[in-house]
Amino acid sequence: MRTRVTRHILTVTALLSLVAVDPVLAQDSVVCEAEALPGMISGFFQITTALGIMGLVVVWQADSLVEMFTMNVDQKRDLKQHKHTALKSAVILVVLGPLYTVAGSVMGLPLAECVNLVPW
Repeated sequence: MRTRVTRHILTVTALLSLVAVDPVLAQDSVVCEAEALPGMISGFFQITTALGIMGLVVVWQADSLVEMFTMNVDQKRDLKQHKHTALKSAVILVVLGPLYTVAGSVMGLPLAECVNLVPW
């Protein structure tokens, strides 16, 4: 029963993607045609990236401070894992914009042509 439902969902998704993608590809990019929207999207991404990096610094410093006063080995391990997770999240946040900009321009995505997602 479960595989039947999954197969039905996959079939409907494949048919919709074949039918619905053609009209979308034929349209020009609405985002690029708007007057201030590309700049707003770029600014939002830059603010989000800056806040994410500042959040990383705050979490890193707080975890380091708590780690100094923690006596339990398990708690120290959990704090180090939390710091590692925060660092991975910040790296993904910083790499995602430039990666989309480069990959989007190579693949010909319309949003990548008019919106700069590089945070620096």
